[in-house]
Amino acid sequence: MSGFSAVVTTGIYCRPGCSARPNPANVRHYDLAAAAEAAGFRACLRCRPYRAAAPMGGAASEVVCRGIRLVVDGGLRSDSEVAVAGRLGLSVRHLRRLFQDQVGVTPAQLARSSRAHFARRLLDDTDLSVTEVAFASGFGSLRQFNRTINDVFRATPRDLRARRRAADRLVADGGLRLRLNFAGPIEWPAMLGYLAARAVQGVEHASGGVYRRTILIDGDPGVIEIAEGGPDHLLLTAHLPHWGGLIHVVQQVRRLFNLDFDLVSARIALGGDPVLGARIATLPGLRVPGAWDPFEVGVRAIVGQQVTVAGAGTIIGRIVARHGTPVPGLAPFSLTHVFPSAETLAEADLAGTGLTGIRMAAIQNFARSVVDGSVRLDRSRTLDEQVITVTAVPGLGPWTAQYLALRLGESDAFPAGDLGLRRSLEALTGGAMTPRMVAELAERWRPWRAFAAIHLWLTPRAGPV
Repeated sequence: MSGFSAVVTTGIYCRPGCSARPNPANVRHYDLAAAAEAAGFRACLRCRPYRAAAPMGGAASEVVCRGIRLVVDGGLRSDSEVAVAGRLGLSVRHLRRLFQDQVGVTPAQLARSSRAHFARRLLDDTDLSVTEVAFASGFGSLRQFNRTINDVFRATPRDLRARRRAADRLVADGGLRLRLNFAGPIEWPAMLGYLAARAVQGVEHASGGVYRRTILIDGDPGVIEIAEGGPDHLLLTAHLPHWGGLIHVVQQVRRLFNLDFDLVSARIALGGDPVLGARIATLPGLRVPGAWDPFEVGVRAIVGQQVTVAGAGTIIGRIVARHGTPVPGLAPFSLTHVFPSAETLAEADLAGTGLTGIRMAAIQNFARSVVDGSVRLDRSRTLDEQVITVTAVPGLGPWTAQYLALRLGESDAFPAGDLGLRRSLEALTGGAMTPRMVAELAERWRPWRAFAAIHLWLTPRAGPV
């Protein structure tokens, strides 16, 4: 069972697998830890549910699941719920009612719980001061932080820091090191190989089992490094100019490596498929790669249309060198720039980069659509709505829209016209395939077509851009 179990006689909630054995009659189930906390329960000190990968809503409706993602991803950086409701096209009152009815917690309560859980992990894992932990976790003031931590964990931040286990503390030679927990296995070499082949030159680099990239934090450059840490977590080492809003950096890294993906459900749904079953058994922990910066992925996809992966890498490197923000001192790690913003590329001169006139116009049209908000990259829209808005941009077609949605985390996105998918299916089925045949075959893989796509791309055939 996923989610969390709360025991009415003790007032404690636990994650699955906890060694506690309460009377089943006294147990209540909650999809979200925040809902258990809102009902008056506190986290178990034995299984420490705040350290687990968080479920994304269980059986809640699609709009509530999207709302949960927006809140957890940082769409609710204060206690105001207006922005999230607006993104979903709902009134604030209706948004609260849907959340309360389906997951037992309001968006503001979920945001509060997410910040508190992140802060608790920082208190355990790092030597950041209490004040630094407060602002790194997204709290607006130290007073608000102390009150929230005391409400959620029944102890002050200093008391929690004093109770941490010796094995929790992570020490890094430079930077700040954090654990990123996930459920189920992960095929780290496959994930790293996929990202390495498509790395944006100067912005990201993967080698020696480590992924590195430049990032911007409130306009200031920084660097993150991610490596395997253990069977249930990755290790993030962050080199940042300041720690304010660190919670949002961590959530973006989780999205990049798809750490909250429902791997169990996807494998159950497709593990017995006659075409995909053997591939899934070979790579049981394979996840669909996500995106640190969806705009960057979209530009990379446009550049890669009808050229090889290597050729696209050369062109995107020229764009970065000309229009990205230089970051000195990182050349030994093959990092030199921060990727240019949508505002920059909307008006950039792309002549001489190797792009055709059509591709240059497509990048500028895409950038302008992101700037004016007609294309959203926050998953507030459904897959169908996202595809419609992206394909409305001149120069962008269904393949680009579906691939971008796939990297955004849409589990049912599937670029049926992709040549790599078609060739892989021909290799697996032994017969010729047309794009229409690929699309028809993929219907049986709903709603996990993106999961099917990554397994097909990694059958030993060339993948997409």
